[in-house]
Amino acid sequence: MSYSIAVVGFGLTGRLAALELSLQHRVTVFEAGDERALDSAGRVAAAMLAPLAESVLCEQDLALQGLDSIARWPTILAQLDEAVFFQQRGTLVVAHQQDKGDLQSFTQRLKPLAEHQGHLLTGAQISELEPELAGRFNQGLYLPCEGQIDNQAFYQASFNTLTQRHVSFQFANNIDVASQELQQSFDYIIDCRGLGAKSVDCQLRGVRGEVARLYAPEVNLTRPVRLMHPRYPIYIAPKPNHHYVIGATEIESQDNGLATVRSTLELLSAAYTVHSGFAEARLLTVQTGLRPAFSDNRPQVNQQGKVISINGLYRHGYLLAPSLVADAVARIQ
Repeated sequence: MSYSIAVVGFGLTGRLAALELSLQHRVTVFEAGDERALDSAGRVAAAMLAPLAESVLCEQDLALQGLDSIARWPTILAQLDEAVFFQQRGTLVVAHQQDKGDLQSFTQRLKPLAEHQGHLLTGAQISELEPELAGRFNQGLYLPCEGQIDNQAFYQASFNTLTQRHVSFQFANNIDVASQELQQSFDYIIDCRGLGAKSVDCQLRGVRGEVARLYAPEVNLTRPVRLMHPRYPIYIAPKPNHHYVIGATEIESQDNGLATVRSTLELLSAAYTVHSGFAEARLLTVQTGLRPAFSDNRPQVNQQGKVISINGLYRHGYLLAPSLVADAVARIQ
């Protein structure tokens, strides 16, 4: 059966929902901004798929759900009209000698995920995985099941594909999902507004993320690298064409202002300590974003009548979104 469905919010979950639903239903997308969704947390994110690394800070069931989502990504990307970078070559976790205790603590807190587990590495083994890091670290950890995608390419390709499918778009439209007009016009409404729903859901809070995007032709890392850091873990995610995303995974702040000098210096100096080639990198952008989260940091898929909401992805956006969208779509009968 084919329904008329409204998708409200055109960030990560909104795009995934529209892609899935438009295969069978008539879909209209409502977005407060434009097709770029510049305020979307999914556009700012590094788009790493890291169930083992995230298991340190989340419950085991969410990490296992992340494994399910990783398996869904190739199928999702295959339906797009343009190729989008997807990689599953694992994550390398490293620490400088003075932060060795943080690496040991991180390793001890990893949760078992079926047959997936981390592998401790010596300095020589690190150099085998990433030759350009030879001699820089004496100990590390390899998480082989993890991956990443190019989120900005996904945002553009998903919009182009949905346009080709004749999905209707209503941009610059901050519509109320509870409005009588919307309720009467559609069979189902998928609420993917993230923090845009905060005005009606006081449980939501924003968690700040900060990322720098660099062009670094002298750096040739082949997989995401996480560096143990005194204030917060820092990641370096390689993207196509020598682009790198460097970010802090979590800052408990609802400030959505520009990045501070302190944070920017910490991100860039940490990257330099991993690879000196970043010294000659070109700084493309420094962005901040707020991720939607509930008090327990667990995502929710809820339904009230014809409105199905997906929210609270916290720091697990790309890791959990495909599985959560599949849950929401399954409720349409």
